Amino acid sequence: MGLTHTTGPGRTVAAEQEPGRRRSRPGDRRRSRPGAERPNWLGGITSWLWLAIVIVPIYWIVITSFKAQSSYYATNPLAPPPEPTLANYKMVIESDFPLYFLNSLIVTVGAVVPAVAVSFMAAYAIVRGGSFRFLRGVNALFLMGLAIPLQATIIPVYLIIIRLRLYDSLTGLILPSIAFAVPLSVLILSNFIRDVPKELFESMRMDGASEWMTLWRLAYPLTRPAVVTVTIYNALTIWNGFLLPLILTQSADKRTLPLALWTFQGQYSVNVPAVLASVVLTTLPILFLYVIGRRQLLSGLTAGFTK
Repeated sequence: MGLTHTTGPGRTVAAEQEPGRRRSRPGDRRRSRPGAERPNWLGGITSWLWLAIVIVPIYWIVITSFKAQSSYYATNPLAPPPEPTLANYKMVIESDFPLYFLNSLIVTVGAVVPAVAVSFMAAYAIVRGGSFRFLRGVNALFLMGLAIPLQATIIPVYLIIIRLRLYDSLTGLILPSIAFAVPLSVLILSNFIRDVPKELFESMRMDGASEWMTLWRLAYPLTRPAVVTVTIYNALTIWNGFLLPLILTQSADKRTLPLALWTFQGQYSVNVPAVLASVVLTTLPILFLYVIGRRQLLSGLTAGFTK
Protein backbone atom coordinates (compact mmCIF):
# COMPACT_ATOMS: atom_id res chain seq x y z
CA MET A 1 0.00 0.00 0.00
CA GLY A 2 1.16 3.56 -0.53
CA LEU A 3 2.11 5.91 2.27
CA THR A 4 -0.09 8.83 3.20
CA HIS A 5 0.32 12.01 5.20
CA THR A 6 -2.27 14.35 6.62
CA THR A 7 -2.80 17.94 5.45
CA GLY A 8 -5.53 18.88 7.85
CA PRO A 9 -8.35 17.49 9.96
CA GLY A 10 -9.81 14.46 8.18
CA ARG A 11 -7.77 14.99 4.98
CA THR A 12 -5.11 12.62 3.68
CA VAL A 13 -3.00 12.77 0.52
CA ALA A 14 -1.25 9.79 -1.03
CA ALA A 15 2.53 10.17 -0.75
CA GLU A 16 3.30 7.16 -2.90
CA GLN A 17 1.13 5.43 -5.41
CA GLU A 18 0.74 1.70 -5.55
CA PRO A 19 3.65 -0.16 -7.15
CA GLY A 20 3.28 -0.66 -10.90
CA ARG A 21 1.00 2.38 -11.36
CA ARG A 22 2.32 5.39 -13.22
CA ARG A 23 1.01 8.88 -12.83
CA SER A 24 -0.44 10.07 -16.12
CA ARG A 25 0.65 13.39 -17.53
CA PRO A 26 -1.21 15.66 -19.96
CA GLY A 27 1.42 15.14 -22.66
CA ASP A 28 1.33 11.34 -22.51
CA ARG A 29 -1.88 11.05 -24.45
CA ARG A 30 -0.64 13.50 -27.07
CA ARG A 31 2.62 11.57 -27.51
CA SER A 32 0.84 8.25 -27.63
CA ARG A 33 -1.09 9.14 -30.77
CA PRO A 34 0.79 8.03 -33.89
CA GLY A 35 1.85 10.95 -36.09
CA ALA A 36 0.68 13.59 -33.60
CA GLU A 37 3.99 15.48 -33.75
CA ARG A 38 4.87 14.62 -37.33
CA PRO A 39 4.74 17.82 -39.45
CA ASN A 40 3.03 17.68 -42.81
CA TRP A 41 5.74 19.31 -44.90
CA LEU A 42 4.15 18.41 -48.22
CA GLY A 43 0.80 19.92 -47.25
CA GLY A 44 2.44 23.07 -45.89
CA ILE A 45 4.57 23.63 -49.00
CA THR A 46 1.60 22.99 -51.28
CA SER A 47 -0.54 25.45 -49.32
CA TRP A 48 2.07 28.21 -49.51
CA LEU A 49 2.58 27.53 -53.22
CA TRP A 50 -1.15 27.75 -53.89
CA LEU A 51 -1.36 30.96 -51.82
CA ALA A 52 1.41 32.49 -53.95
CA ILE A 53 -0.34 31.46 -57.17
CA VAL A 54 -3.56 33.13 -56.00
CA ILE A 55 -2.15 36.24 -54.32
CA VAL A 56 0.43 37.32 -56.92
CA PRO A 57 -2.13 38.14 -59.69
CA ILE A 58 -4.33 39.99 -57.19
CA TYR A 59 -1.32 41.97 -55.97
CA TRP A 60 -0.34 42.82 -59.56
CA ILE A 61 -3.87 44.02 -60.40
CA VAL A 62 -4.08 46.28 -57.36
CA ILE A 63 -0.65 47.92 -57.69
CA THR A 64 -0.98 48.37 -61.45
CA SER A 65 -4.28 50.19 -61.04
CA PHE A 66 -2.36 52.91 -59.15
CA LYS A 67 0.30 53.34 -61.85
CA ALA A 68 0.28 55.93 -64.60
CA GLN A 69 -0.08 54.67 -68.13
CA SER A 70 3.20 56.32 -69.18
CA SER A 71 5.19 54.49 -66.49
CA TYR A 72 3.48 51.10 -66.82
CA TYR A 73 5.87 49.66 -69.42
CA ALA A 74 8.93 51.39 -67.96
CA THR A 75 8.79 49.80 -64.48
CA ASN A 76 8.93 46.31 -63.04
CA PRO A 77 5.41 44.80 -63.25
CA LEU A 78 5.57 43.55 -59.64
CA ALA A 79 7.21 46.67 -58.20
CA PRO A 80 5.02 49.12 -56.27
CA PRO A 81 4.24 52.34 -58.15
CA PRO A 82 6.87 55.02 -57.46
CA GLU A 83 4.18 57.71 -57.55
CA PRO A 84 0.73 56.22 -56.82
CA THR A 85 -2.09 57.99 -58.57
CA LEU A 86 -5.89 57.84 -58.54
CA ALA A 87 -6.15 59.15 -62.10
CA ASN A 88 -7.14 55.72 -63.41
CA TYR A 89 -10.06 55.41 -60.99
CA LYS A 90 -11.14 58.96 -61.82
CA MET A 91 -11.04 58.12 -65.53
CA VAL A 92 -13.09 54.97 -65.00
CA ILE A 93 -15.75 56.75 -62.94
CA GLU A 94 -16.01 59.56 -65.50
CA SER A 95 -16.37 57.06 -68.38
CA ASP A 96 -20.03 56.17 -67.63
CA PHE A 97 -18.97 53.63 -65.03
CA PRO A 98 -22.01 54.41 -62.78
CA LEU A 99 -24.33 53.61 -65.70
CA TYR A 100 -22.62 50.29 -66.41
CA PHE A 101 -22.61 49.50 -62.70
CA LEU A 102 -26.36 50.17 -62.49
CA ASN A 103 -27.03 47.95 -65.53
CA SER A 104 -25.06 45.07 -64.00
CA LEU A 105 -26.83 45.55 -60.67
CA ILE A 106 -30.29 45.49 -62.30
CA VAL A 107 -29.46 42.38 -64.33
CA THR A 108 -27.90 40.55 -61.38
CA VAL A 109 -30.64 41.30 -58.85
CA GLY A 110 -33.41 40.85 -61.41
CA ALA A 111 -32.09 37.41 -62.34
CA VAL A 112 -30.83 36.05 -59.02
CA VAL A 113 -33.91 36.75 -56.89
CA PRO A 114 -36.45 35.01 -59.20
CA ALA A 115 -34.01 32.19 -60.01
CA VAL A 116 -33.34 31.35 -56.35
CA ALA A 117 -37.02 31.66 -55.37
CA VAL A 118 -38.22 29.45 -58.24
CA SER A 119 -35.41 26.96 -57.68
CA PHE A 120 -36.17 26.64 -53.97
CA MET A 121 -39.87 26.03 -54.53
CA ALA A 122 -39.15 23.59 -57.36
CA ALA A 123 -36.63 21.69 -55.22
CA TYR A 124 -39.17 21.44 -52.39
CA ALA A 125 -41.84 20.14 -54.76
CA ILE A 126 -39.46 17.57 -56.25
CA VAL A 127 -38.39 16.27 -52.83
CA ARG A 128 -41.81 16.27 -51.17
CA GLY A 129 -43.68 15.02 -54.23
CA GLY A 130 -41.08 12.67 -55.69
CA SER A 131 -43.68 9.92 -56.21
CA PHE A 132 -45.46 11.88 -58.94
CA ARG A 133 -44.33 11.05 -62.45
CA PHE A 134 -44.67 14.66 -63.60
CA LEU A 135 -42.27 15.92 -60.92
CA ARG A 136 -39.76 13.20 -61.78
CA GLY A 137 -39.91 14.36 -65.39
CA VAL A 138 -39.36 17.97 -64.32
CA ASN A 139 -36.35 16.92 -62.26
CA ALA A 140 -34.92 15.05 -65.25
CA LEU A 141 -35.48 18.16 -67.38
CA PHE A 142 -33.50 20.26 -64.90
CA LEU A 143 -30.69 17.72 -64.93
CA MET A 144 -30.60 17.85 -68.72
CA GLY A 145 -30.17 21.61 -68.45
CA LEU A 146 -26.86 21.06 -66.66
CA ALA A 147 -25.49 19.16 -69.65
CA ILE A 148 -26.16 21.97 -72.13
CA PRO A 149 -23.58 24.78 -72.03
CA LEU A 150 -24.47 28.39 -72.66
CA GLN A 151 -22.27 28.58 -75.75
CA ALA A 152 -24.25 25.80 -77.46
CA THR A 153 -27.58 27.62 -77.06
CA ILE A 154 -26.56 31.20 -77.75
CA ILE A 155 -27.99 31.20 -81.31
CA PRO A 156 -31.45 29.84 -80.31
CA VAL A 157 -31.50 32.26 -77.37
CA TYR A 158 -30.62 35.11 -79.72
CA LEU A 159 -33.47 34.20 -82.09
CA ILE A 160 -35.98 33.85 -79.25
CA ILE A 161 -35.04 37.23 -77.79
CA ILE A 162 -35.47 38.85 -81.21
CA ARG A 163 -38.89 37.20 -81.66
CA LEU A 164 -39.92 38.50 -78.24
CA ARG A 165 -38.69 41.98 -79.25
CA LEU A 166 -36.42 42.12 -76.21
CA TYR A 167 -33.16 42.61 -78.07
CA ASP A 168 -30.92 45.38 -76.71
CA SER A 169 -32.76 45.55 -73.39
CA LEU A 170 -31.96 44.56 -69.82
CA THR A 171 -35.01 42.29 -69.75
CA GLY A 172 -33.49 40.34 -72.62
CA LEU A 173 -30.45 39.69 -70.39
CA ILE A 174 -32.44 38.83 -67.27
CA LEU A 175 -34.65 36.10 -68.74
CA PRO A 176 -31.86 33.88 -70.17
CA SER A 177 -29.82 34.39 -67.00
CA ILE A 178 -32.71 33.04 -64.94
CA ALA A 179 -33.09 30.04 -67.23
CA PHE A 180 -29.40 29.09 -66.99
CA ALA A 181 -29.26 29.62 -63.21
CA VAL A 182 -32.22 27.39 -62.31
CA PRO A 183 -30.91 23.84 -63.10
CA LEU A 184 -27.84 23.90 -60.85
CA SER A 185 -29.75 25.74 -58.12
CA VAL A 186 -32.49 23.10 -58.11
CA LEU A 187 -29.93 20.30 -57.90
CA ILE A 188 -28.12 21.84 -54.90
CA LEU A 189 -31.25 22.88 -53.01
CA SER A 190 -33.04 19.57 -53.54
CA ASN A 191 -30.09 17.70 -52.03
CA PHE A 192 -30.20 19.90 -48.94
CA ILE A 193 -33.98 19.63 -48.56
CA ARG A 194 -33.72 15.86 -48.92
CA ASP A 195 -31.45 15.79 -45.85
CA VAL A 196 -34.15 17.34 -43.64
CA PRO A 197 -35.68 14.54 -41.51
CA LYS A 198 -39.10 13.42 -42.73
CA GLU A 199 -40.36 13.39 -39.15
CA LEU A 200 -40.18 17.18 -39.06
CA PHE A 201 -42.38 17.49 -42.13
CA GLU A 202 -44.86 15.00 -40.70
CA SER A 203 -44.92 16.88 -37.40
CA MET A 204 -45.72 20.13 -39.19
CA ARG A 205 -48.49 18.44 -41.15
CA MET A 206 -50.00 16.98 -37.96
CA ASP A 207 -50.00 20.48 -36.48
CA GLY A 208 -52.16 21.62 -39.38
CA ALA A 209 -49.52 23.52 -41.33
CA SER A 210 -49.98 23.87 -45.07
CA GLU A 211 -47.31 23.03 -47.61
CA TRP A 212 -46.62 26.72 -48.14
CA MET A 213 -46.14 27.27 -44.41
CA THR A 214 -43.94 24.18 -44.16
CA LEU A 215 -41.86 25.44 -47.07
CA TRP A 216 -41.00 28.82 -45.51
CA ARG A 217 -41.11 28.01 -41.79
CA LEU A 218 -39.34 24.64 -41.80
CA ALA A 219 -37.48 23.94 -45.04
CA TYR A 220 -36.13 27.44 -45.58
CA PRO A 221 -34.55 27.98 -42.11
CA LEU A 222 -32.90 24.55 -42.22
CA THR A 223 -31.50 25.06 -45.73
CA ARG A 224 -30.51 28.72 -45.41
CA PRO A 225 -26.76 28.01 -45.91
CA ALA A 226 -27.56 26.32 -49.22
CA VAL A 227 -29.77 29.23 -50.29
CA VAL A 228 -27.01 31.74 -49.50
CA THR A 229 -24.45 29.60 -51.33
CA VAL A 230 -26.62 29.37 -54.44
CA THR A 231 -27.38 33.10 -54.29
CA ILE A 232 -23.71 34.12 -54.13
CA TYR A 233 -22.70 31.65 -56.84
CA ASN A 234 -25.41 32.82 -59.24
CA ALA A 235 -24.70 36.48 -58.47
CA LEU A 236 -21.02 35.97 -59.22
CA THR A 237 -21.77 34.14 -62.47
CA ILE A 238 -24.28 36.70 -63.75
CA TRP A 239 -22.25 39.70 -62.59
CA ASN A 240 -19.21 38.49 -64.54
CA GLY A 241 -21.24 37.33 -67.53
CA PHE A 242 -19.82 38.46 -70.87
CA LEU A 243 -21.31 36.34 -73.65
CA LEU A 244 -24.99 37.22 -73.15
CA PRO A 245 -24.43 41.00 -72.94
CA LEU A 246 -22.12 40.79 -75.96
CA ILE A 247 -24.69 39.00 -78.14
CA LEU A 248 -27.98 40.41 -76.83
CA THR A 249 -27.11 44.11 -76.51
CA GLN A 250 -25.89 46.72 -78.95
CA SER A 251 -26.36 50.19 -77.43
CA ALA A 252 -23.69 51.70 -75.24
CA ASP A 253 -26.22 52.58 -72.52
CA LYS A 254 -27.16 48.89 -72.14
CA ARG A 255 -23.63 47.64 -71.52
CA THR A 256 -22.73 45.84 -68.33
CA LEU A 257 -19.44 46.09 -66.49
CA PRO A 258 -17.60 43.28 -68.36
CA LEU A 259 -18.40 45.02 -71.65
CA ALA A 260 -17.34 48.36 -70.19
CA LEU A 261 -13.71 47.21 -70.33
CA TRP A 262 -13.86 47.86 -74.07
CA THR A 263 -14.04 51.57 -73.32
CA PHE A 264 -10.34 51.63 -72.45
CA GLN A 265 -9.23 49.71 -75.54
CA GLY A 266 -7.95 51.82 -78.41
CA GLN A 267 -7.18 50.86 -81.98
CA TYR A 268 -3.50 50.13 -81.38
CA SER A 269 -3.09 50.01 -77.59
CA VAL A 270 -4.86 49.24 -74.35
CA ASN A 271 -4.85 51.41 -71.24
CA VAL A 272 -3.91 48.57 -68.90
CA PRO A 273 -3.93 50.55 -65.62
CA ALA A 274 -7.40 51.90 -66.38
CA VAL A 275 -8.66 48.43 -67.27
CA LEU A 276 -7.33 47.04 -64.00
CA ALA A 277 -8.83 49.94 -62.05
CA SER A 278 -12.17 49.00 -63.61
CA VAL A 279 -11.58 45.38 -62.60
CA VAL A 280 -10.96 46.43 -58.98
CA LEU A 281 -14.15 48.50 -58.87
CA THR A 282 -16.10 45.66 -60.48
CA THR A 283 -14.89 43.19 -57.84
CA LEU A 284 -15.85 45.30 -54.82
CA PRO A 285 -19.63 44.47 -54.85
CA ILE A 286 -18.96 40.72 -55.00
CA LEU A 287 -16.39 41.06 -52.22
CA PHE A 288 -18.92 42.96 -50.12
CA LEU A 289 -21.53 40.27 -50.77
CA TYR A 290 -19.08 37.58 -49.69
CA VAL A 291 -18.22 39.43 -46.46
CA ILE A 292 -21.91 39.61 -45.57
CA GLY A 293 -22.72 35.95 -46.24
CA ARG A 294 -19.35 34.26 -45.67
CA ARG A 295 -20.52 32.22 -42.67
CA GLN A 296 -23.57 30.86 -44.45
CA LEU A 297 -21.49 30.31 -47.58
CA LEU A 298 -18.86 28.26 -45.77
CA SER A 299 -21.57 26.26 -44.00
CA GLY A 300 -23.20 25.46 -47.31
CA LEU A 301 -19.94 24.50 -49.01
CA THR A 302 -18.73 22.28 -46.17
CA ALA A 303 -22.07 20.66 -45.30
CA GLY A 304 -21.37 17.69 -47.51
CA PHE A 305 -18.05 17.01 -45.80
CA THR A 306 -19.39 17.03 -42.25
CA LYS A 307 -22.12 14.44 -42.69
